[in-house]
Amino acid sequence: MSKGTTFRIAAMDCAAEESEIRRALELVAGVRGLGFQLGARTLTIDAPEDVIPRAVEAIRKAGFDPQPLAAAVPGGDPHGHEPEPEGLGRMGLALGLAIAAEAVAFFSPDTLVFKGIGMAIAAAAIWLAGFSTYRKGFSALLKGRLNINALMTVAVTGAFLIGQWPEAAMVMALYAIAELIEARAVDRARNAIKSLLDLTPDTADVRQDDGTWLSVGAAEVPLNAVVRVKPGERIPLDGTVASGNSAVNQAPVTGESIPVDKAQGDPVFAGTINETGMLEVKVTAEASNTTLARIIHSVEQAQGSRAPTQQFVDRFAAIYTPAVFAMALLVAVLAPLFMGLTWIEALYKALVLLVIACPCALVIATPVTVVSGLASAARRGILIKGGVYLEDAHKLKAIALDKTGTITEGKPKLVAQQVLSTSLPEGQILGWAADLAGQSDHPVSKAIAQGLGAGRGNVSDFKALAGRGVEAQLEGQRLILGNHRLIEERGLCTPAIEVQLKAQEAQGRTVTLLASTSEVLAIFAVADTIKDSSREAIAQMHALGVASVMLTGDNKSTAETIASQAGIDEAQGNLLPEDKLAAIEKMQAQYGPTAMTGDGINDAPALARANIGIAMGAAGTDTAMEAADIVIMNDDLRRIPEVIRLSKRTRSILFQNIALALGIKAVFLVLAVLGNASMWMAVFADMGASLLVVGNGLRLLRENRESPVPTSGVSG
Repeated sequence: MSKGTTFRIAAMDCAAEESEIRRALELVAGVRGLGFQLGARTLTIDAPEDVIPRAVEAIRKAGFDPQPLAAAVPGGDPHGHEPEPEGLGRMGLALGLAIAAEAVAFFSPDTLVFKGIGMAIAAAAIWLAGFSTYRKGFSALLKGRLNINALMTVAVTGAFLIGQWPEAAMVMALYAIAELIEARAVDRARNAIKSLLDLTPDTADVRQDDGTWLSVGAAEVPLNAVVRVKPGERIPLDGTVASGNSAVNQAPVTGESIPVDKAQGDPVFAGTINETGMLEVKVTAEASNTTLARIIHSVEQAQGSRAPTQQFVDRFAAIYTPAVFAMALLVAVLAPLFMGLTWIEALYKALVLLVIACPCALVIATPVTVVSGLASAARRGILIKGGVYLEDAHKLKAIALDKTGTITEGKPKLVAQQVLSTSLPEGQILGWAADLAGQSDHPVSKAIAQGLGAGRGNVSDFKALAGRGVEAQLEGQRLILGNHRLIEERGLCTPAIEVQLKAQEAQGRTVTLLASTSEVLAIFAVADTIKDSSREAIAQMHALGVASVMLTGDNKSTAETIASQAGIDEAQGNLLPEDKLAAIEKMQAQYGPTAMTGDGINDAPALARANIGIAMGAAGTDTAMEAADIVIMNDDLRRIPEVIRLSKRTRSILFQNIALALGIKAVFLVLAVLGNASMWMAVFADMGASLLVVGNGLRLLRENRESPVPTSGVSG
């Protein structure tokens, strides 16, 4: 959500707290929409100005402290880092007081004075450690809702009232410290991608009107300004090279560890490293809209979406927490009647159950794992736009691949030409072809124009024929330059021409024909080369059990030749955008979950219809970043099997975390029912389970050693 007023809510770090705030604001009239970003702990409220104070008050009543975003980041950190959460100092003091309360209870005489001192120390520890928990817990209880904070509020208060005040203090202190450690661990995952912004310089050397250079803040540099980047410096803003030659390390954006040569006209990206020569760069994007900034924004949005496993856990927790509360209530009421316990003993057992059953580990298990996976992918130049795609990638059974720029280099060259007409001069025919080709942005037309040289530019009534070619008026002639299909549609194909076309297409070449209204004038053959990485990527996909199908607008013979060279299972040619869409639907029926890989623009219908749409080579391309579910920032097809492996690993860790969370709870619940668990054991079980799942989830931030693609410079 781009409009509205944005607040930072430091205590909002999981879906359960988002739900609490959402419910609180449902009662505020005039709120038009809410935009939650759990990764940044922000909430944007779309409402009239006079409604905002009432919305803020409703959030405070729910136990949270919303701060306007400007006030939430003192000093205006240019890189947008969040301030540190509440420090360990207060928690350390609370723990010290809890230990003191335990010492008073254990060593002091059992007199009213010493008991009062111990209770006061315990109360102070509970207040210091549990202020936030109590505030949110009482708010939930008053509204009849049972969440984690409500469970801890009841358990600690109950323990204090039945005389177990040392344990109550220790439980609250340890719980608060565990929450703080969890929050910082989760922040580490959420901020892993934000750390890339540290790579962007705060200042840039900008050329002035008189030719001198002035160092100014990067955020103040306007579009079209020229900035100077010396060897060894980082490029401050996106742009195109105005002058100079250099090798640039693009690892922060594309994940490529091998520097890329840059010359005049080539694009460069903020945060990348100029390694060898001086560059002057014309700025094409403001600091807030660089490719790196857009990557981070997209990952933050992805962190705000709920993955399938997280949705299941949220639904489970919504049932689990009230069920545990009901079970504890039954223990408190029935244990004295059927187990011979005193009411105080039964109540203590019930409170132990509440602490053990606290679903912290279960709730935190999914988001920390998913966020770690998203950040790990982004560091490698893979932008996954939601946890659902990270989780579902492991299900893929087939992948459809566009040809040009995906499997091949995307830089076709004119390799053969033949003039067929004898009634016109050869130079005139080739000039016409150059004129027509020069008007088109299609890669094949560009290759023909480059191969033939500059045309004369006397073209009128130019028309682009989608998926077929172009048409225009030249020197009194109505001419077309297009593919085999267009020539057949115009009724100009002859058996002799068919023989020549088949001979060229059998070599994997794309054939384009120049024709008048009455005859074919010339044939041009263009060839594209397969990337070395494509063969390796296809082999890896097959090893993962994923079938491959090429979908291209080129003729079927060319498609089959390229597919054979790349090791692709099947090739379909002569496809228009709507044909690719139908092919995706057929693949889904035949294979199951299917991905589509293309450039994110011409293949938009197929990308949208596929279970997962993957845009290739999208660095700096707004359209590609919007069109697809997964964006490969460079054009290396090997990133796709890497995504599938990351998905499998994420899925495995998710199940491990859920099993750990529920397994530890189950063991200690049995011990509690049998009378072999104390509140100390309960809180350590809760802490242990929570920290185990957090640590397990953070493993995804480490370097993916299975990756076949070099990733030095972007390791986690």
